[in-house]
Amino acid sequence: MIKKYLTDIADYSNWADTAVISWLEEISDEQWEKETESSFNSIAKTTLHIISAKRIWIDFWNNVRHPTFLSIEFTGNKTDLIEIWKKTMVQYKNFIEDYNEENYSQKISITIKDEKWEMEFAETVLHQNNHATFHRGQLVTMLRQVGFTNFTNTDIASYVVKHKNRK
Repeated sequence: MIKKYLTDIADYSNWADTAVISWLEEISDEQWEKETESSFNSIAKTTLHIISAKRIWIDFWNNVRHPTFLSIEFTGNKTDLIEIWKKTMVQYKNFIEDYNEENYSQKISITIKDEKWEMEFAETVLHQNNHATFHRGQLVTMLRQVGFTNFTNTDIASYVVKHKNRK
């Protein structure tokens, strides 16, 4: 039951990410880079943060010795970043599907800003999803600030009713 739930969470997260990607593909480079009010001061920087976080969790799960946030090393453009996002979505989904359910309570050790944390694998999946949802919400506000209004609903209820139940 837990595996199905975490797989559903991954499917939802990727579904919502796909919607956001479609919005981002509609905006101009000027809108992408325009300074806005939020945790990060542009749509580009917020998007980079979302993808960096999703990727770093995959690294944490794979016990990468010295994982590096994508945001530290990325120098590409919007198209490059969206391609990385799409590949990361596949890796994220595959990792969760392939992860042995017997290890869901296994502790994942991470270090963020020289602070060591431990969380169960299942908790990290929920954290990653919640983190992404928070920042996708910020993107909606930021996109409105630059004049974009062609949104689709990305609530989990919409996913369950309109997408998941149709499978």
